[in-house]
Amino acid sequence: MGTNGKHRTHLVWDWNGTLLDDNIAVVGATNAAFAEIGLAPITLEQYRETYCVPIPRFYERLMGRLPTEVEWERMDGVFHRHYTEQREACGLTAGAAELLAQWQLAGRSQSLLSMYGHEHLVPVVRGYGIERHFVRVDGRTGPSGGSKAQHMERHFAALDGISPEYTVVIGDAVDDAVAAAHVGAKAVLFTGGSHSRSSLEAAGVPVVDTLAEAAALAQRLSE
Repeated sequence: MGTNGKHRTHLVWDWNGTLLDDNIAVVGATNAAFAEIGLAPITLEQYRETYCVPIPRFYERLMGRLPTEVEWERMDGVFHRHYTEQREACGLTAGAAELLAQWQLAGRSQSLLSMYGHEHLVPVVRGYGIERHFVRVDGRTGPSGGSKAQHMERHFAALDGISPEYTVVIGDAVDDAVAAAHVGAKAVLFTGGSHSRSSLEAAGVPVVDTLAEAAALAQRLSE
């Protein structure tokens, strides 16, 4: 249906690990959090093989137990402090800015939904010069460590006149596919972020290696 303008594909983009190439910052901040309670550092490959949400479950996989409430608060605080410092050196994923501009110029809509804190997300997106391409930018407003499904629900409630039926979520995590299914949208997952290809394929949705492939496939999926 995308060709006649009646139902143009809407994209919901993830931020960290999808539009923003921040793997180095994420792993560096994770290792700083681990050092806080005496855990050994991990590599990017180890991170991609074990990462999951909610985040305390990810820590459980590496610690052999869930972190205590005190440990979680300490690790979360250290993570966000180090991530903020290291993110400044990160750039957008290759081709992302051009892709966003092209999608908008074609008369299609797109929005951004992230589990990164809203008060931090908005100025960061603005700083990369891409805010104008989105009809809405939503970051997390509650405590960190949760899942994306309820967040996605609120996002769609605020997207006036946009139906999940003609929407494709593009992200780098299994949680993006779960959140898409929760609201009745489709999903395409990108291998350049937090998950290994094998763990993404377990989600049962298309998996691609570039954002351009993701956008092209998204258009076909919702037509």
